[in-house]
Amino acid sequence: MRQGRVDLCIVGTDRTAANGDVCNKIGTYLKALAAADNGVPFYVALPSSTIDWTLTDGSAIPIEERAEEEVLFISGLTQDGHMQRVRIAPEQTRAANPAFDVTPARLVSGLITERGICPASRAGLGKLFGKSTSAH
Repeated sequence: MRQGRVDLCIVGTDRTAANGDVCNKIGTYLKALAAADNGVPFYVALPSSTIDWTLTDGSAIPIEERAEEEVLFISGLTQDGHMQRVRIAPEQTRAANPAFDVTPARLVSGLITERGICPASRAGLGKLFGKSTSAH
């Protein structure tokens, strides 16, 4: 992106809050920040089934936390061809391993749905899907 070789970012989402915040695999928020910093439009493609109208914003989306062992250990082949699991951090090291992150609507250029493209906002979603734009 910094080199000007990216014209547009499009990601998916597992869950979308009524205000346009989106929850997707870990790293999506960082991509949105990079896109914003480099003036690259950042769109999210989603089926309407991922919109959770009961969630006011993304802070209410529960984030799956996976086992810390997934990031504290790696597996690989030894020189003699045997598989070995190796810890890559000191024994006392703890790790957080969230599977998803939430990207705030302010970083999303638009939401691409089966009904068209709309702003990542309560009003944008409401207009596209015929829902009230008042907060719950």
